[in-house]
This record gives sequence, structure tokens and C-alpha cells, in this order.
Amino acid sequence: MKTKNLKGDITWFLALALWIFLLVVPDLRAAFLSFTEAFPYIGGFIKFSVLATMGDLLGLRIQNKEWTIPEGIVFKAVLWGIIGMMVTLVFAVYSNGVKLAQAAGLLPFSGSKLAAAFFGSAVMNLTFGPMMYVYHKYGELYIEARLERAASKCGDKITIKELTDKVDWQSMVGFSWMITCPLIWIPLHTAVLLLPSAYRVLASAFLSILLGIVVVMAKIISNKSSEKAGDDEPALSHRAV
Repeated sequence: MKTKNLKGDITWFLALALWIFLLVVPDLRAAFLSFTEAFPYIGGFIKFSVLATMGDLLGLRIQNKEWTIPEGIVFKAVLWGIIGMMVTLVFAVYSNGVKLAQAAGLLPFSGSKLAAAFFGSAVMNLTFGPMMYVYHKYGELYIEARLERAASKCGDKITIKELTDKVDWQSMVGFSWMITCPLIWIPLHTAVLLLPSAYRVLASAFLSILLGIVVVMAKIISNKSSEKAGDDEPALSHRAV
């Protein structure tokens, strides 16, 4: 087991080192930036599908204390890729939108780069951020439900109610929304928006590793909450008797 985990650790860090090498070597970095500028949505898809999935795998490594490949990882990587395309768009929308709002007097400190970066990050993470978590959660649950039906050869239709019943809203709101959005993503994305536009793409790509880890951590919190609720039910029943 230790040998397997060591090989997994080395493989993961080699993959990360490969990305860093791509960005450190001037010619490779220039080619990568040119590609992402020419094809921003494809670039966003590739970065998030690879790096956020790496974050997922690392998060599972932390959770399970061993490397595991989750079922449907390719489909989940595609889901991350679509989120990467969404992030590519919203970064431009929010970073430029707050500048227009400042110029119109709707937000203060017009002309301040720091204020523009902070407002862009804050508005993005207090509006798009929560919905991004919801989109990813429902997408992941849909993939898992499809795989379960395929394994059992069940043709029942997947409903929104079925997926909604599986969401741990306490973890979603209490951790993902109330903690990670204001305390993690607003400061980090403020720093990203202070970078030149070409380098924002690179920074946000590596933050997607952290995003994958955060999503797994939310699952851990959700599982602990479920276990605690399960432990409390017999006690409550005993008291009722």
C-alpha cells in the first residue's frame, strides 16, 4: 500500500511539475498564452479539466489516505472543463463590469486598480461563486446517477427532485458559500485580478487545483454531518421512548 501511494504521490507531483515547466520555459509559456488568447474557451476547458481533476484526486488522497480513481472521472473532468469555460467568460465580465460601475458612480474609488480587483472578485464570488458550486454538485450527482443506472441496467428517468434530495445544503451553504467564497476565493481572486490579463489565465488555472480540493473537503464535512445525524437518531428515539 505504501509503495502504491508513493508511486501515486510521485506521479501527481510530476504532473504538476510538467505544468510548471510549461509555464517557466519562456517559449513554451509564450506558445501556451498565445493559444489561450486565440482560443480562450478551449484553453479554459483544458486547464480546468486537467488541474481541477488533479485537485479532486489530491483531495481524495487526503480523505482516504490512499490514491483512488473515482468512478466516472472522465465525465467529471468534462464537467470541470465546462466550468473552466464559464470561468473564462465571467472573469472578463466581472473585471470589466466593475470598472464601468465605478466610472458610472455605482461603486467607489474609480481608477484604483486594487479597488477594481477587490470589487470584481467580491461581486463574482458572491453571485457566480455560489451558483458554480451548485452547478458542479448537480452535475456530479447526475453523472453518478447515470453510472448507477447503467450498472444496474435501470432505465428510470433522473429527476431534479432525486438530485436535490442528495444535496447536503447545510454543507453547501455553511461551508462552500459562507466560508470558502468570502474567506478564500475573494482574497485569492483579488490577487489574480491585479495581475496582467495574460497571467490571470495561468493563476486561475492553478487555483482550480485548490477548487478541486475544496470540493472534496466539502464532501468530507457533509459525510461527517451525515454520520453525526445518524448517531443522534437512536439517542433521540431512546429519549422519546
